[in-house]
Parts: sequence; structure tokens; C-alpha cells
Amino acid sequence: MYRFVYLLPTWCYFLWNLKVPVSRCPRSRGSFTAAFPREKSLRAFDFDANPNVDPATVNTLATCEWVKKSEPLCLIGDSGTGKSHLLIALGTEAAMQGFRVRYALATKLVNELVEAADEKQLSKTIARYGRVDLLCIDELGYMELDRRGAELLFQVLTEREEKNSVAIASNESFSGWTKTFTDPRLCAAIVDRLTFNGAIIQTGTESYRLAHTKALAEQTAAD
Repeated sequence: MYRFVYLLPTWCYFLWNLKVPVSRCPRSRGSFTAAFPREKSLRAFDFDANPNVDPATVNTLATCEWVKKSEPLCLIGDSGTGKSHLLIALGTEAAMQGFRVRYALATKLVNELVEAADEKQLSKTIARYGRVDLLCIDELGYMELDRRGAELLFQVLTEREEKNSVAIASNESFSGWTKTFTDPRLCAAIVDRLTFNGAIIQTGTESYRLAHTKALAEQTAAD
């Protein structure tokens, strides 16, 4: 019994170093290898500061039934409205429930796909991203993608369609996605992949992060 207890952390550490999307070994809350850039939790999300986000909707998403059903999730809103926080926090919940989760910035994902295509490794890379239960794509819409990059991203989404979930966070409304995906038909197809039978959360336009910073500054000045 004691021997097993001491071997378990070594196994988990080994998987971490291999960058496995999510290890299924027993672990404490928030400890997993989904490649999230920072820790975020639903408990830490300030719903009072952003009334656009419905707590009941988020709590329903936290059950991860949508991941089980391979449904998509779109978080749309301006910078500082909490969309990336929710993306990471919901991905965290899925990982803690045993789902294989992978996080990627949209630009880094596209760059990886382009490099894989150049190195004749595209099929393997798309298959790798296709296998995880939940793929979280952050900051979609911040930069324009050329046609090749957009088409490669579309291949990943097509590989996952109705088989595994995709969650995205974007600062642009769907009508503004033509700035990122300049081909109208391809843009429409990508929106279709990311919204069919899925959930859409609008986090609004007012940055509660900026409001919090201003409030702290005013409090400091008053003191």
C-alpha cells in the first residue's frame, strides 16, 4: 500500500513532463496538465461585477454535460469582461471531472498547424487536437488570419465536430469575425461549427477589470 502511494506522484510528474493534455490519475483540486497559462476558478469569478453573465447558466455548464454531449461553447465580449477567466475555469472543471482538456491561444494553434503542414506532420497534429475531450481556444479574433491559417483551423474544427467539444473566447461578435476570417464563406462555416447546438455567453463590453483597478486607485487616493 505504501509503495503505491509513493509511486503515484512520480507517475503524475512523468505525465506532466510529457505534456499529456490531462492526466487521469487522482489529484487535488486544480492540479492537472491542460496547458492553462494561469489558474482560474468559477468560485473566483465576480458575477456581481458583470451582470451580463448569468450564474445559473455558468453553474449548468460547470456540470460538463455539454462536454459529454460534444457541444460547443462560445464566450464573446470585450477585453476585461471575464471571458478568458470563464474559459479557463470551465476547462478546469472539465479536467477535474476526468475529461482530457487542452488550452491554446488561437494564434499559437494556427502557427503550430502551419509548421506541422510544412513539416508534413499536419495529419498527426490535427488528430492530436481531435482526440481531446475539450479544446479551449482563447483570444480568437484578436488577429487577422490568412486564408491558409484559417483553413487549417477549420480542419481542426471539422475533425472535432459533433465528436468532441470546443470552447472559444473571442473579443469580436460573430458579425466581426470577417476581420479574422477574411473569406466570407469560410467565416460562415467556422461560425456554424462553433455554434451548432452550442451555448453562447455574451460577457458584455464594460471591463470590470478596469473598473476594479479604478476603484482601487480611488480608494488609495482617498486614504
